[in-house]
Amino acid sequence: MAFTGNYMCTSFKDQLLEAVHDFRSSGGDTFKIALYSSAATLDATTTAYTSSNEVSNSGTYSAGGGTLTNVTPTTSGTTAFTDFDDISFTSATINARGALIYNTTPTHTYTNPSVAVLDFGGDKISTSGTFTIQFPTADASNAIIRIS
Repeated sequence: MAFTGNYMCTSFKDQLLEAVHDFRSSGGDTFKIALYSSAATLDATTTAYTSSNEVSNSGTYSAGGGTLTNVTPTTSGTTAFTDFDDISFTSATINARGALIYNTTPTHTYTNPSVAVLDFGGDKISTSGTFTIQFPTADASNAIIRIS
């Protein structure tokens, strides 16, 4: 199976303790999201961005994906969380089964380290239209990245 669920990558968890990723919206690292076909093999063991089985360039989507806009980390109760603004690729013909969020500017020796694998639960398709990734509400129960 190619995609088997949504995962925070195991290497990302380790790298948090090494202070590799900076999610601040001002002065933080640059994070991207790349889209993949159902042939891609991405899971919790994915350690870095790969172009293998990434969807083809189309419209405003190009290899490596799109740059995400960070939402400044915050806390609620005992949970810390961060999120990203929704992202759209326009005039695009895309057939994607999932995505990889990764860091393009880590402060250590890692190259494009992975953060999370997103399984769309099935192929999502746009035909000469807009392909949008809508992130969940940025709160302690729903944000895409939560530490509790």
